[in-house]
Amino acid sequence: MSSMVWPMLAGGLVGLGVYLFVRTLLRPRPGVATLVARIDAGSRSMQTHTLSEYDTSFADMSSRGRSVMTGLADRFEVLAAQRGWQMSRHRADLTILNRSVGAMLALKVVSGTMLLLVGPLVWGALRLGGLDIGPSMPLGLGLLLGLLGFFLPDLSLRAEAEQRRREFRRTVGIFLDLVAMNLAGGRGLPEALLAASSVSDHWSVVRIRQTLANARLFGTTPWEALGRLGKDIGLEELESLSGALVLAADDGAKIRQSLTARATTMRRKALSEAEGDEGERSQSMLIAQMLLVVAFLVYLAYPALVALMTEQAI
Repeated sequence: MSSMVWPMLAGGLVGLGVYLFVRTLLRPRPGVATLVARIDAGSRSMQTHTLSEYDTSFADMSSRGRSVMTGLADRFEVLAAQRGWQMSRHRADLTILNRSVGAMLALKVVSGTMLLLVGPLVWGALRLGGLDIGPSMPLGLGLLLGLLGFFLPDLSLRAEAEQRRREFRRTVGIFLDLVAMNLAGGRGLPEALLAASSVSDHWSVVRIRQTLANARLFGTTPWEALGRLGKDIGLEELESLSGALVLAADDGAKIRQSLTARATTMRRKALSEAEGDEGERSQSMLIAQMLLVVAFLVYLAYPALVALMTEQAI
């Protein structure tokens, strides 16, 4: 009887997971609270979540897989709105990547489920191969792999968001130089901001351009919109730029000097960060070379040590 406990427990967990997965895929009938949450999320997304052809959550998947993941993300988006899940710790990372909470939850669930099935599949293959392995090991291994797969997208999200922020910082430095040039040509500050954001179709420039366009639609100032964007994506340079533009909005000469100085500072900071990254890579390569040398020396010395120990034993 005790030998049947683990298979029954594993089957119950798999059945529960399949049931929850199917319930998530089913299109529920939204209530009033859900509809209000969708409308509120849509109004907020017009201000912060601007889209471009470079920003898609499931761009590397096939059309079938993309449609399935999009539907699953929509279901999780409704569920998150109903439950009030904000994911505030990852909000800035999701915003700079233009990903929704539903897309993140769908990716976490799918990756966790796929790794959860690795343990039972390996156990079944080993059992077919003739190895007698108890059911407790694949169950524990599957649960550990499932937890790892559930939290693995968080690490990927943080790394990708940091890379996007570095690109955005470089773009902000170039953007400030372009704004200063437009101000020197006699344009006003709002016109200079719009003109500087229209020179490229890079995803960061598109983000700034759409933010400024949304500011005109909502009747807010461009610097206020830039400050909100910097706060949403976790970019301090953009927030400080908004504060400087608010304080110096009436003096064009000081604005030009301030923007030029900020652009120079940001370029120096980016250069120092690049030099630091190159130093870290050089140290990593040096450590790898040392490990290779040590392994080669051990490989050369191992036969001699074995022969010496054999002679001493005789």
